[in-house]
Amino acid sequence: MAAAEVSAPVTTTQPAPAPKTTEYAARIEKVRAAMAAQSLTALVVTDPSNLFYLTGYNAWSFYMPQCLIVPADGLPHLFARAMDAGGAHHTCDLPRERIHGYPEELIQRSDAHPYEWIAERARELDLLQDAPGCRIGLESDSPFFTARDYLALDRGLPRAEGVDCNELVNWVRVIKSPVEQEVLRIAGSIASQSMRVALEAIDVGRRQCDVVGEIMRAQASGTPEHGGDYPAIVPMLPTGDAAGTPHMTWSDAPFVAGEATTIELAGVNQRYHAPLARTIMLGEPPQRLAETAKVIGEGMQVTLDAIHDGVTGREVHAAFNDVISRHGLRKDSRIGYSIGIGYPPDWGEHTISLRASETQPLRAGMALHVILGMWMDGWGYELSEPVLVHADGVERLTDLPQDLTIRR
Repeated sequence: MAAAEVSAPVTTTQPAPAPKTTEYAARIEKVRAAMAAQSLTALVVTDPSNLFYLTGYNAWSFYMPQCLIVPADGLPHLFARAMDAGGAHHTCDLPRERIHGYPEELIQRSDAHPYEWIAERARELDLLQDAPGCRIGLESDSPFFTARDYLALDRGLPRAEGVDCNELVNWVRVIKSPVEQEVLRIAGSIASQSMRVALEAIDVGRRQCDVVGEIMRAQASGTPEHGGDYPAIVPMLPTGDAAGTPHMTWSDAPFVAGEATTIELAGVNQRYHAPLARTIMLGEPPQRLAETAKVIGEGMQVTLDAIHDGVTGREVHAAFNDVISRHGLRKDSRIGYSIGIGYPPDWGEHTISLRASETQPLRAGMALHVILGMWMDGWGYELSEPVLVHADGVERLTDLPQDLTIRR
């Protein structure tokens, strides 16, 4: 089906900013090599984390259709809503002639779709070819590439083959450059500061929402040396009976004496995330909680000791499992995953995990969130660390004690 008849996008004649091409050019070339391995003629990048990784584009525009098209040969082009494309040059390492805005009249209509316009414009620019044998890689698991997006793009390219690219860019991102590792260290310092604020703020009688307000302020303020950024996931602090369930947020209820709260948050700098989890008890901890905290503390040390270049995720998982099984504990969920750039709704990279079935080896330069959450019936304990993998071990990105915090 031909693309809908639309008006031309807004253009500008202002000069392009000086390019910051070295880091981005190297990333694009790594992506092209991965595309060649999958015999892709082009790649449509829709995950906002991957857009940022490849171009530096950073805006709260991902709730609308937008993408970077990377051809097997030639230059990548960014497509976004017209009002967002007009300002994309402020963060995006692309010249203005390679940033295209689809018309506002295409927003949220049932009879037309931005990806029809994008497909037509991309064909004109020879970025996408509509012919048998053309394999176009799609980020099929991206939260912001919807079924309607796919169907509209398919209508615009009826003869080409759209294929799942299997998180191609995510896997290119998994090894962090020295520049990225330094940003992650900054994010770790912000995570430490934010968690200190959380642990100091939680007290009997204080409203959960008031404590979260202080946490969010700490995340945005960062440290005296480096400012923070908004996290892909809001602070999570299930308390009392809810502490036995992960991923709960907060209410306006007060904290209660005799209850534990698990806290999971992230420090963020330049979109790079360092997640961190701790547990606080208001009063004397029950024996089961105190004993579990000791076991998980031992498990964390063994897990971090097991991580190095070349070890598999299943081997790391087995090292942790050996510790907790001796104490009659069991954990079915994974104990870690890769991290780096993050946008809502997730800070994970969707690549390697630390779990019993993971055969992929860890490599120096990977960043992981090692998360040892034990969620029981009506109670729980959580301890996590963001780390960098090195040839002979790991580097912690935070400096907080790993014990259960007790406020008597």
